[in-house]
Amino acid sequence: MKVWAVVERGTRDRTGAHGPDLRRVSHEIAAKAASLGDATVLDPHGSGERSSTVALAAALTERAKTDRPDLILIGATPAGRDLGARLAARLGWAYASEITDLKVEAGALLMMRTMYAGKVRATVRAALPAVVSVRPSAFPLPPDAASPTTEPIQVDASAEKLGFQRFEPTASATGRVPLGEARVIVSGGRGLKGPENWKMVEELAGTLGAALGASRAVTDAGWRPNEEQVGQTGKTVSPDLYIALGISGAIQHLAGMTSSKVIVAVNKDPDADIFKVCDYGVVADLFEFLPAFTEEVKKVKGAG
Repeated sequence: MKVWAVVERGTRDRTGAHGPDLRRVSHEIAAKAASLGDATVLDPHGSGERSSTVALAAALTERAKTDRPDLILIGATPAGRDLGARLAARLGWAYASEITDLKVEAGALLMMRTMYAGKVRATVRAALPAVVSVRPSAFPLPPDAASPTTEPIQVDASAEKLGFQRFEPTASATGRVPLGEARVIVSGGRGLKGPENWKMVEELAGTLGAALGASRAVTDAGWRPNEEQVGQTGKTVSPDLYIALGISGAIQHLAGMTSSKVIVAVNKDPDADIFKVCDYGVVADLFEFLPAFTEEVKKVKGAG
């Protein structure tokens, strides 16, 4: 079976130009493609120039008409979901979005994906050829996995007659792992009582080398930038460890993080919904527990 993995690079700066490093999900889909058959890893961002998903879809469509792959894998990032849908529509192929598992059975794809805000895990069957967007962390990446060899694909942005309009930049967290690719995430909610207390969350995150997350109530209140929101209307994440601090567990938040490998929740309300989905729960006053917990983590990290 001929499989394409279309990779994506991290954003280098506010201009939107792409940096030198592949996103983690790109490494994951490249490894999955290699396990499925004859894999080609295509890099439309090899030049570092910014281009729209419209132009990318056009370039990949032309290439697909000659190479005829059976399956195209794309990371389920905001740009990847956009690209995947456009590409499938242009090719007239089946399309499945944000899948969490995939196998080939009897000449068709058998996939797993969550639906209805994470309440249902559905098995989806699709005929080949197909385009599939893969949720980050869906396919575990071996620790010794080599970086894939990529093949650049030429994208003619001028062919689509599109221009870019720059808007005012929004507040952005810097110096941390991107939320969607983080292995460890520390998230805070209204239980922190105000933005002035966020330094406690940042201290724990810094100690663990974690990304910062937040509930919708926190970003709506302006305590944290929107890019940190986890949930149905924010980012969907699947880290190895998710620590929820002062988050009650509204269904829209749970929809974005229940696929985490291990969930730790701290809340003073023993009836909080977050305790229904967590692996480890702590009923405690956040302002007493969190500083003590952070100090213990520092001791363990220092001893290691």
